[in-house]
Amino acid sequence: MIRPARFVIVSGLSGAGKTEAIHCLEDIGFFCVDNLPPTLIPKFAELCLQSGGRVSRVALVVDIRGGEFFEKVHEGLAELDELGLPYEILFLEASDETLVRRFKESRRRHPLRPHGEVLEGIREERSKLQELRGRAHKIIDTSSLTVRQLKEEIAHLYGEAADEPRLTIAVVSFGYKYGLPMDADLIMDVRFLPNPHYVPALRPLTGNDPEVQEFVMRWPVTAEFIGRFASLLEFLIPYYIKEGKTTLMLAIGCTGGMHRSVTLANHLGRLLKEKGHRVVVRHRDLEKCVRHPAG
Repeated sequence: MIRPARFVIVSGLSGAGKTEAIHCLEDIGFFCVDNLPPTLIPKFAELCLQSGGRVSRVALVVDIRGGEFFEKVHEGLAELDELGLPYEILFLEASDETLVRRFKESRRRHPLRPHGEVLEGIREERSKLQELRGRAHKIIDTSSLTVRQLKEEIAHLYGEAADEPRLTIAVVSFGYKYGLPMDADLIMDVRFLPNPHYVPALRPLTGNDPEVQEFVMRWPVTAEFIGRFASLLEFLIPYYIKEGKTTLMLAIGCTGGMHRSVTLANHLGRLLKEKGHRVVVRHRDLEKCVRHPAG
């Protein structure tokens, strides 16, 4: 029997973006099934194995909507292990505040609290999904992602090019005042660098502007930091690849995510691309800090 090239199980918190994720997977060629009872996962996998390779990329959404059936999810995964079918778990989450806001905007009820407080349902669901989250191969925190950014992330992870054994490095700038990126592998604090925020002419600009970049990069401490951090990455990346890691998220943080972190994320992204790595650069908090600048 021919095994599917990719067998992805999508799960996570209600309101975290599973619908958008499964639509994106469908767009890039996956055969998708939403809200499949976990007890049917092994049966569905057997059908895929018997398809003779016609069904080669599969994505299933399994979540709390399954009610009592969801309690059997770990039994279903154990049966996949017995079948010898490799699978990946993609888990989507977001902060309580973000999820509450999304439920209010959509005017939908939480599946665990259809007649109660949304926050109570979110916390109960987070508890119920804790074990499955611990088994996830990839966790995406969608709190600060737009629908477009989430789709780009899914495409990078599961598009045809992602089937190649090649590491994708995401370099993300962020502001500490907005919290740490929950899905980061390495976090680097660059608040020790001279801050353009205290230069009146630079304060309204961002790390995407040449004037800010020139200011941040002119200092000897910046050059030394880049050299040392680049050397560390040069040492680490081959070991991540050897381990089988397909994505590496580097988070670069300053106070507000506006000047220093943006400059350094752009610069490191260029350095990594020049070395032949597949790189995605994203500025998580840039829109927020432009409205409320903090440096």
